[in-house]
Amino acid sequence: MRLRVFAAVAALSLAALTGCGAQGGGTSADALRIMAPAAPGGGWDQTSRVAEQALKAADPQRRVEVFNVPGAGGTIGLAQLAGEKGNGNLLMTMGLVMVGAIEQNKSKVTLSETTPIAKLTEEYEIVVVPAASPFKTLADLVAAWKTDPAKVSVSGGSAGGTDHIVAGLMAKAAGVDPKQVNYIAHSGGGEALNELLGNQVSAGISGVSEFAEHVRSGKLRALGVTSGARLPDLDVPTLKEAGLDVELANWRGFVAPGELSDADRAALTDLVTKMHDAQPWKDAVAKNGWIDSFQTGQEFADYLNAEQTRVKGIIAEMGLVS
Repeated sequence: MRLRVFAAVAALSLAALTGCGAQGGGTSADALRIMAPAAPGGGWDQTSRVAEQALKAADPQRRVEVFNVPGAGGTIGLAQLAGEKGNGNLLMTMGLVMVGAIEQNKSKVTLSETTPIAKLTEEYEIVVVPAASPFKTLADLVAAWKTDPAKVSVSGGSAGGTDHIVAGLMAKAAGVDPKQVNYIAHSGGGEALNELLGNQVSAGISGVSEFAEHVRSGKLRALGVTSGARLPDLDVPTLKEAGLDVELANWRGFVAPGELSDADRAALTDLVTKMHDAQPWKDAVAKNGWIDSFQTGQEFADYLNAEQTRVKGIIAEMGLVS
């Protein structure tokens, strides 16, 4: 009897430990959590879930879980990551949006408190309006902007993020004060999309992959893309073609908590490299029109430092920070 009781207790203890590891970042070498620091439906969430499937394909024995921590352009998630120092089983999806949001929100936690793992993709932005919009071209939108900026509402991601930066750069190129742009910020792409589909806003800005399906279906009308040349799978003029000298690519990547051991950093870098080489990741990059811009190690760390300097200058010029 005692042997049976002991075996049952041991089994329950093992199950509890395993469950704890899977839910909390854990100590098990095969358990990995990916934080999408935004609400479901946006680019970080999409990237995280594609990564989840690609990681499982690259390492079928590894448990992978995606969870969302929305708010403040990812800085709420960033603050949570800062409390996980030394956790080698946790990744956070991030990118250009977070770089701007840190400045915009005067975040106490910065990217210097993270461990850069990999830059993954770049993606151009697209400017759209509801299908029933009176704006048929970008010139129509610009004309309305110049007449009364407050009446032209622009829906997008977090304040200070890529979508907001594009709106500000467009306004500046059009001769409109960027500070007067009526920008409606959201913590996830799904909210902005719902406003557009409900004809509640004048225009929207987001990554091409988030709006392309609805442009093709006719539910949204695309006015321009932020690429230097037309994209092969969308018949949409560039902003430069439409008269605004604006070109910008968003990017996304992975960081881990700070104070990682060299072994944990190397293991995460190796795992993400295998993910990048897996067929599900390659298929998703092609399907979503992402640009493969894979970087790891010091190369990504140097890129991240340069981006922080560049973005801080852009949003200061736009008047988004004092």
